[in-house]
Amino acid sequence: MTYREPDLSKVRTIPVANRSNKVEPGLLAHPPAEDRSFGAFMACLPDVLAARDLRSVADAVAGAARSDRGVVLLLGGHVIKVGLGPLVADWIRRGIATHVAMNGAAAIHDFELAAFGGTSEDVAAGLSDGTFGMAEETGREMNAAISAAARHNLGMGEGLAKHLAALEERPGNDVSVLLACLRHDVPVTVHTAIGAEIIHQHPSADGAAMGATSHRDFLRLAGSLPDIDQGGVVMNWGSAVIMPEVFLKALTVARNLGEGKPTHFLAADFDMQRH
Repeated sequence: MTYREPDLSKVRTIPVANRSNKVEPGLLAHPPAEDRSFGAFMACLPDVLAARDLRSVADAVAGAARSDRGVVLLLGGHVIKVGLGPLVADWIRRGIATHVAMNGAAAIHDFELAAFGGTSEDVAAGLSDGTFGMAEETGREMNAAISAAARHNLGMGEGLAKHLAALEERPGNDVSVLLACLRHDVPVTVHTAIGAEIIHQHPSADGAAMGATSHRDFLRLAGSLPDIDQGGVVMNWGSAVIMPEVFLKALTVARNLGEGKPTHFLAADFDMQRH
């Protein structure tokens, strides 16, 4: 076999002054000096890659809020279970978030925190003896709320929020995203995947009610998307599959009915699974 090697003495080089650089001194990080505010911390980050993206998203959200454009949050279960719900609720109270769309896991964690004061069980231990997801109160209360929502032509998110609001005791009253949306008139929708949520394995589960209420929420999400036209923001936090896919279909519906709009909005994916 004959091996071939290029003759590097014949390669063409160019002056560094003629090269376009992506990183220059003005883009580099710098210490925040005496100013220890969070704003100073953000300002001292390098203006490249992820730090630049983070600032761009922050600026877009602030701009959308100031100009009354839509800010749509797509939430996966981990956003709630790792404790970020109160921050989402604060955005709702401040009028920043204009629509909150959850997958089924996010709704379950939020409901359990509000109604029972705790969530997130030991999955491995529950799988070993068949008790994973079998908490009686969770299945009974959430399925009852969904069935009632179907009877009254409500969406799943609205039905769960109203059920929580009617409870006499709510240990997690102040941390619930569902309740915050209800109190501040922000649309909240839940987009379930049949068989993917623990409440589907309970005897009280009503597939028809789940389908009807979650489909209504799909329509409600599509109905909110015209608000992101010309300066709005959509962010996916913690959902690898369900919420991005639901958003694509809802966007198609909105554009189909809106002569190609909405356009010129910022969409950002914050899920750790980068597809």
